[in-house]
Amino acid sequence: MTIEKPEWLERMEGILETVNEGVLVADSCGHVLFINSVFEEMTGIARDDVIGHDAGKLYYGVEDYAILEESRKKTRETGRSRQEFFLPTKAGDRLPVVISARTIEDPDGSEFAVVTFTDITEQKAAEAKLREANTKLKEYRKETEVDLALAASVQQSLAPRSLVWTGVRVETFYQPARTIGGDFGLVTPVTNQGEDSHLDLLVCDVSGHGIGSALVANRIYTETITQLRAGVPLDEMLRHLNRFVLQDMGSSGFFFTVAAARLDRGGRHMTTAGAGHPPVMIVQPGSKPLLLDSRSMVLGSWPDAVDGDAMIDVDLRPGDRVVLYTDGITEVFNSRGDMLGVEGVREFVCEVANLPLTDMKEGILDRVGAWREGPPTDDVSLILAEVL
Repeated sequence: MTIEKPEWLERMEGILETVNEGVLVADSCGHVLFINSVFEEMTGIARDDVIGHDAGKLYYGVEDYAILEESRKKTRETGRSRQEFFLPTKAGDRLPVVISARTIEDPDGSEFAVVTFTDITEQKAAEAKLREANTKLKEYRKETEVDLALAASVQQSLAPRSLVWTGVRVETFYQPARTIGGDFGLVTPVTNQGEDSHLDLLVCDVSGHGIGSALVANRIYTETITQLRAGVPLDEMLRHLNRFVLQDMGSSGFFFTVAAARLDRGGRHMTTAGAGHPPVMIVQPGSKPLLLDSRSMVLGSWPDAVDGDAMIDVDLRPGDRVVLYTDGITEVFNSRGDMLGVEGVREFVCEVANLPLTDMKEGILDRVGAWREGPPTDDVSLILAEVL
């Protein structure tokens, strides 16, 4: 079918051949008047097979024809349209393109459609790769969440438990800031020849948060529980833990603090030892809580971190209470940016010291939560013991 080209198109053909996109020009009836060489390269279809024909009917599949007609309708109504489409090729493939169509009118009042085709094959390939990557990421995230849930369950199983031991009642609390954390606590009754020997209380805080801290904390936990069950003196235990981390995990970049208390059978005598940790508190009826400061430095950084006189001995009486905690309780800030600190916690302990031990624990946590602005940002461990 031969159709006469308008004069303006004959003048523009040279320019349209220089365009880097496929170009098609059609009259108001949809007959193709011109395609450039880029269009030929994109489709593999020679211009002699297209010019004079309705390209929509000849070269588009049935499922795409409705989309093409909708694009044509929009172009006639608004003068322009733009949408993604699949351009058929001579080889039977479907080339992803963006079609931009615009209606122009010549001096005689005849309308023509100028359509450009931009190949988006690379973009579609990139989108496919991104979708694949996102799918894999979702699968990995799901697997990670399952692993974290299992790790949290394991870590929670290691959290200290409340108990009543020979002459001593113990209440505990543990909450990681994330799914898993770097704090841990221990309440460990030790027997000797089948009889109760002593009760060990301990809280540990590994630097940082998240998986790395939790892994280090769990490893230190295992080493600590071995030392406690063997009845090793608290100062020797601290030295062992310090050597263990320096030698076995020296490049980990983690350090940790510890506060430990050992009560004899009946709870009448206690030995404490701390390393870089907030002080152990002893609450006696009618008195302000006594602070037993750590005598050693943080562990895991220096070979001689543990002091030569690391332990403190204290006599206890019925009604006395012992409080061990991590800095997730002391290093909290209110809306003015003020840190609660040890003295702030000491005041809270004073306020609830006459409550039953369980209520005392809840009272401390409630007051810390009310002071703190926002949710917890650090792991929290708390152990309270009362001499009966």
